Amino acid sequence: MWHAFKGALATVLVAALLVFQACSGQRGPTEGSGVVRLQGAGATFPNPLYQKWLSEYTKINPNVRIDYQSIGSGGGIKQIEARTIDFGATDIPVDDQELRNFPREILHIPTVLGAVVLTYNLPEVKEPLRFSPDVIADIFLGKIRRWDDARIKADNPTAALPAADITVVHRSDGSGTTAVFTDYLVKVSPEWKEKVGTGTSVKWPLGLGAKGNEGVTGQVKQTPNTIGYVELVYAMQNKLPVALIKNRSGNYIEPTLDAVTAAAAESAANMPADLRVSITDAAGADSYPLASYTYILVYKEQEDATKGKALVDFLWWAVHDGQRFARELQYVPLPESVVRRVEEKLRSITAGGKPLLS
Repeated sequence: MWHAFKGALATVLVAALLVFQACSGQRGPTEGSGVVRLQGAGATFPNPLYQKWLSEYTKINPNVRIDYQSIGSGGGIKQIEARTIDFGATDIPVDDQELRNFPREILHIPTVLGAVVLTYNLPEVKEPLRFSPDVIADIFLGKIRRWDDARIKADNPTAALPAADITVVHRSDGSGTTAVFTDYLVKVSPEWKEKVGTGTSVKWPLGLGAKGNEGVTGQVKQTPNTIGYVELVYAMQNKLPVALIKNRSGNYIEPTLDAVTAAAAESAANMPADLRVSITDAAGADSYPLASYTYILVYKEQEDATKGKALVDFLWWAVHDGQRFARELQYVPLPESVVRRVEEKLRSITAGGKPLLS
């Protein structure tokens, strides 16, 4: 009888403890204690790598839980400006006018480099297509409307180009990939610069809109005779072809990691103090023309010291240890000279006026 009483008493005590935890907001033993949660959102361009980083970082820092939502650079910029997230992400630097809208100083932290590529769905074409800058601009302006147009043939004399209309696919959401692509078009086409311009969202002359790199990739993959622009890894993962693009030196360049590295090398010495830089249409015989840094946006002065410290520690890991995961996912690690400059930026981040990195 005594044993039965002890068993009943133990059951009652456990039940009471669980009720107490639920009422007091205490975490149960499976949730852990002292967990710091960070929320980020923005660019789809680096999302495959960022998800890999978060998975790996959680393994070595289980008390830091970071969620990243791939919603497009425009959304990331808006949410960090509104301070509804802990960090934003964009493939194109925030411009001077937009920076004035932020409530306090924001830092641009380059994380890796990548390539925006032209991908297409032409089953009969067995070799990578080649495009000159003026041809790309005129396809997206709607001036070249057929795949067998003489100007496309001039770049691709042996390709089995179909006698079919071209269907353009572009981003429908605010997009850093769009900003990179249109930044390039502004540099190579006066007509594009005058009529359309550049930005995370533009008024497209024609075409089908799709959300995210994922959406554009899916639309191209399922629709014959389409052409669109996406980040390299999305085309690679979906086994879609990518085009060679003629660079400023007149060479048709494949979007390889070495070609992106070459584009970055051309601008590294001239990178400004705030690290905001465009490397599209870079000089150099081996430079790929649609290369770009991608950035994480963080406030220089953090409101919460604990979360700020966790964020800075993660970013330090990302630009050091995290770089080893870049190439396997078709991104280019930061040049060492840029890493040194990022270190300075991270050391400048404070909470209550005190540096978060020792």
